[in-house]
Amino acid sequence: MTRSRVALGLRENAPQFALLVAVNALVGAMVGLERSTLPLIGREEFGLSSSAAVLSFIVAFGLAKSLTNLGAGVLAERVGRRRLLILGWAIALPVPLLIALAPSWGWIVAANVFLGVNQGLAWSMTVIMKVDLVGPERRGLALGINEAAGYGGLAVAAAASGWLAAEFVARDVLIVAGFAIAAVALLICVLFVRDTAAHVALEQARDHAGEKTTAPRLRDAFPDATYRVSALRACSQAGLVNNLNDALAWGVTPLFLASKGASVGEIGLVAGLYPAIWGLGQIWTGHWSDTVGRKPLIVAGMLVQAAALVLLAASGGEVGLAAIAAVGLGVGTALVYPTLIAAISDAVTPVARAGTVGVYRFWRDMGYVVGGLFAGVLADAIEFSGTIAVVAGLTMLSGLWVAVDLRTHKAGRHDSWADDIVSG
Repeated sequence: MTRSRVALGLRENAPQFALLVAVNALVGAMVGLERSTLPLIGREEFGLSSSAAVLSFIVAFGLAKSLTNLGAGVLAERVGRRRLLILGWAIALPVPLLIALAPSWGWIVAANVFLGVNQGLAWSMTVIMKVDLVGPERRGLALGINEAAGYGGLAVAAAASGWLAAEFVARDVLIVAGFAIAAVALLICVLFVRDTAAHVALEQARDHAGEKTTAPRLRDAFPDATYRVSALRACSQAGLVNNLNDALAWGVTPLFLASKGASVGEIGLVAGLYPAIWGLGQIWTGHWSDTVGRKPLIVAGMLVQAAALVLLAASGGEVGLAAIAAVGLGVGTALVYPTLIAAISDAVTPVARAGTVGVYRFWRDMGYVVGGLFAGVLADAIEFSGTIAVVAGLTMLSGLWVAVDLRTHKAGRHDSWADDIVSG
């Protein structure tokens, strides 16, 4: 692609944007296969009695994905987005093989290390590449569409794997579908996806002439996004708590419902509803944040999540109430998820975007590690309802933190790191 042909905008880059949407739907589907079945496989096939032991696969997944996010953000500028995307799908291929051959739960945990690396590389690159293509004015919409595709794919796969597991062997469902998804996605990326480095250069030259044109070093980006810059700090902690919730929904909710007599099909319904609402809602919420700003949606979303978790804790495992709670959790997450990355992108220059989003995604996906450990140990100590109630309280506190700490950015506008560091 020559420089004269490069343009920013959703319409101008519609074919590549649509292709990346399809790829991210497959990224979501790859992890969605496990949502309704893997905790039950741990109990039924491998005889695990401890919730902490069952949730060990989420800890392994979250740690691998978090560290990969951190590395991917830095490597994106040096190695290239497309190459990392292809590598991510190549690493997904061993996942179904390890699950197929697993003689012990340790092999399942190992498979989820590979899955975490796949998700960290593939999802990170589809996010960054879409933001590169559309420019600042449609950033929220682009992220909303991206996350909607990913979590829509996750929802379909979660529900379908639950229903299929009611008819066939659950592990067989994961193996066949996992290999098919990974192989198709790898082929698409190798043959059709194009890199977006030229779009980054164009945005930098057009909107940030005279500013630093090299990506920040990790030793600078990490403290800025972790604690030094108020806008980035607030988003990072909210992302961590959001994925702590997701770890709970992924690992504890199926066990909670099963303990109250829910069938595998009913568990699949609840497991699919949450990401389905989350996924579809993000198209609207991402676009809305371009108009009204990021902060109101993030605060509201965290508080809605907290309320949904309170309902789930009080449901006693009744499937109807659990389904309503799943819808509420999906609405709250839809408000938060694309908006957080858009807020991060608003606060940095184009060349700093990949590295900073990588640090944010590191902390966000550490929520799986914290959630898997915290929820597993707590569920063994105080049962499932109490664990869910504690996480609801943490979610409410996180929303209040954002309300206090997140500076308001006009949607689509850049505020320099220097300004943030001085003020925050």
